[in-house]
Amino acid sequence: MGLAVEYVTFPQRRDRSLYVARRFKPRLQGAVLDVGCFEAPLRQLIAPVPYTGIDMAGDPDITANLDSLEALPFADGSFPCVICIEVLEHLENLHHMFAELARVSSRHLIVSLPNCWGDARVPIQRGRGHFRHYGLPLEKPLDRHRWFFSLGEARAFIEAKAVEFGLEIEELFITEKPRNPLVRLARKLRYPGERYHNRYAQTLWALLRKPG
Repeated sequence: MGLAVEYVTFPQRRDRSLYVARRFKPRLQGAVLDVGCFEAPLRQLIAPVPYTGIDMAGDPDITANLDSLEALPFADGSFPCVICIEVLEHLENLHHMFAELARVSSRHLIVSLPNCWGDARVPIQRGRGHFRHYGLPLEKPLDRHRWFFSLGEARAFIEAKAVEFGLEIEELFITEKPRNPLVRLARKLRYPGERYHNRYAQTLWALLRKPG
C-alpha cells in the first residue's frame, strides 16, 4: 500500500515542533511525554496541556541519558500521548527505547524517523562534501546518528513493532520537501514506488494507538 505524502520542510528545529503541534493537535491531550525533547519548544506550543520533556541536554523537565536508561522513569500507561520525534536514530538502544515508549503510553504514540539514505545520497554520488550526523569529525559530536536506514526500512520497522506491541497504526505517512511538480513526476517515473521514497522522502511519521 502506498504512503500518503505531505509536502513540507523544516529549516529549523522549531519548525518541526510547530508542525507537530498543529498536525497532531487532537492527539496532544491529557498529558504528553516528549522523549528527546532537547529545548522543549512543545511545552509552550501545546500549553495548557500537561507536558513532560526528558532528554540529556537542552531544557528538559527530567535530565537523563536516553541511551543508557534501563527504563523510562514512569509507570506503565502514565501518559495518554507519548511522542518521540527524530530521536530513535540517535540511540544505540533504539529497539529497547521503542518498547519503553509503548509501555508508558496509555493511548497514543507518535514517532518519526528520518530517511537517512535521502540525506546521504547526493554527497555520496558526487564524491565530495559531507552529510549531517555521520562522517568522521575531529571531535565526537553530541548530535549524531547511530543507525543508517532507508525510508523502506523505517516503514518495515514501525509496522513490525506495531504488531509486536499490539498497537494499531492510525496513520503512517511521509513528509517530503516541496518541489516542482514536473520534476517530482519525472523522478517518480524513473524511480517508481519505494525507490522514489528511499531517494527523496524526508521523514516517516507514525501515529500509533493502543486498542481499547
